Amino acid sequence: MEFVALTGEHLAIDAVYQVAVHHQPVSLTREAATKLAASRSMVTRYLDEGRRIYGVTTGFGRFSDVVIEDGDRAQLQLNLIRSHAAGVGRPFPEDVARAMLLLRANALARGNSGVRPVVVERLLDFLNRGVTPIIPSQGSVGASGDLAPLAHLALVLVGEGQAWFDGRQMAGDEALRAAGLTPLVLEAKEGLALINGTQAMGAMGALLVKRARTLADWADIAGSLSLQVLRGIPKAFMPQVFDVRPHPGLITSAQNLRQLLEGSRLTTEPGELRVQDAYSLRCMPQVHGASREGLTHVGGVVEREINSATDNPLFFPEIDEVVSAGNFHGQPLAVVLDYLGILLAEWANISERRTERMVNPALSGLPPFLVNQGGLHSGMMLAQYTAASLVSENKVWAHPSSVDSIPTSANQEDHVSMGTTAGRKALVILANVQHVLAIELIAGAQAADLLGPELLSPAGQAIYGFVRQFVAPWDEDRVLAPDIERMAQALLSDAGMALTQALLSGSDR
Repeated sequence: MEFVALTGEHLAIDAVYQVAVHHQPVSLTREAATKLAASRSMVTRYLDEGRRIYGVTTGFGRFSDVVIEDGDRAQLQLNLIRSHAAGVGRPFPEDVARAMLLLRANALARGNSGVRPVVVERLLDFLNRGVTPIIPSQGSVGASGDLAPLAHLALVLVGEGQAWFDGRQMAGDEALRAAGLTPLVLEAKEGLALINGTQAMGAMGALLVKRARTLADWADIAGSLSLQVLRGIPKAFMPQVFDVRPHPGLITSAQNLRQLLEGSRLTTEPGELRVQDAYSLRCMPQVHGASREGLTHVGGVVEREINSATDNPLFFPEIDEVVSAGNFHGQPLAVVLDYLGILLAEWANISERRTERMVNPALSGLPPFLVNQGGLHSGMMLAQYTAASLVSENKVWAHPSSVDSIPTSANQEDHVSMGTTAGRKALVILANVQHVLAIELIAGAQAADLLGPELLSPAGQAIYGFVRQFVAPWDEDRVLAPDIERMAQALLSDAGMALTQALLSGSDR
C-alpha cells in the first residue's frame, strides 16, 4: 500500500480519512526530517546559551515567570503531560484518535516546534503499528490548543495512559510492548510541543468535512428519489434558472438533480398535476447548494489548519528567532465547525419535510404512510416521527459554541475558542443527518414499490436497488430501527461513497 508522505505542508483531507479509517501507512519525508533537525538545533543552542524560553526554561501558563533549573527540564515535560491529562467523558472514536496522531505529527513536521525527529517518527509508529491512545472527548476549551486531549495522546508515548491495540483496551506500556515499541523519554520542549495545538478539533473537522461531502451528494440523491415518487416538476432545475443566480453550490446541486432525474417516467410538467412544487422539492438546489457552498469554505479552512504550525513558542531557524505567539488558539476552526453544524442540519431539515410529504396521503396521492392495509399496519408513520425528532434535536446542537468564552489559567488565558465543543456537536449533527437521509431513502424506495420502480429514472433505479440491498420492502409491520441503522451506515460506507461517485461522476462537483 502506498504511504502518505508527511511534509508538514501538503496533507489533504482525503489522506487524513484514508489514514484514520483505512489505516493507510504514513512516512516522514527527508525534507521534513531536515526541518525538524534545524529547529531542534536551535533549542539545543539556546539552552547552551542560557536563554529564557517559555515552556523550555520556564513553567506554563500562569507559571511562565517561574524559571526551571537545568536538571529539572526533562521532569518538567513529563509533569506537563501528566498534569494536563485531565479529560473526562466518553473517548473519541478510534478514527478521530488516529487522525489526531496524524495531524500532530504533520504539525510538528513543519519544523517550527523544536522537537527531535524521533518524536514525529514515534507518532507515525503508532499509526503504522495500530497503537491508538484512548482520549477522553471532554476537557478542552480550545485555547492553548487541545491541551487535555493531546495530553492523553502523549501519555501513551511515554508508556502511561490507556490505548487500543489489536482490538483490545490495555495500559499504555502494555500496548507499546505488544507493538514492539519502547516508551519515549521526552527532552526539553517536547512535552509542550505534543500538547500545544488544535489537533482534536482539526481531526474532527477533517473527518467531518470528508463525510459531509458525501452527505451533500446523498441529499441530492435522496431528494431526486422523493421528487420522482411525488410526481414533481424538474423544470425548476433548468440551467437558465441558475444563470441568473449563479452561486456555485446551487449550480452543482441543480446539475446533480437534472442528471439524477433524466429519463424518469414519473416526473411531470408544470400544469400537468400542479403548477409548481412545494419548497422542499422545488428549492432543493437553493437549500442543498447553500450548504454545499458553505462546506467548500469550511473545507478550505480545515485543510489550511491541518497544515499549520500551532505550537508555542515557534522556532524560525531561517531568521534565528523564537516567538511566543497565539497559533494554538482554536478560533479559526471553532467558527467554521459551528458553521458546519448549521450546514449539516439544513440537509436534515428539508429532508424530513420531503419524508412527511411522502407519508401524508393528502400531499402524496399515495396510500397513508406508504403501506397497504393501513390501520392494521402503521407503515412508515414512526419513521417520520424519528426524522422529526432528530431534526428538532439538531436545532439544539447547532447553537454555536464559538461565541462563548471562559477564562482559564488564572486569567492568563482569558479568551478561549470552545472549538472542540463545536466539533463534538457537529459529530452528533452529522450522525443525525445520516439517519434522516436514510429514512427519506427508505420512504422513497417504499413509494417506488407502490408506483413501480421501473418508472424511475435509470439513476433512480440504481438508488432504489442500493436501498433494497439493506432494507426489504414493507409488506407488513416489522421493527424498523435495524433497517434505519443499516441504511444510515450504508451512506458513508465505501459502497455508499462509490455509488455517489458513480451516479454523479459527470457533474461539476
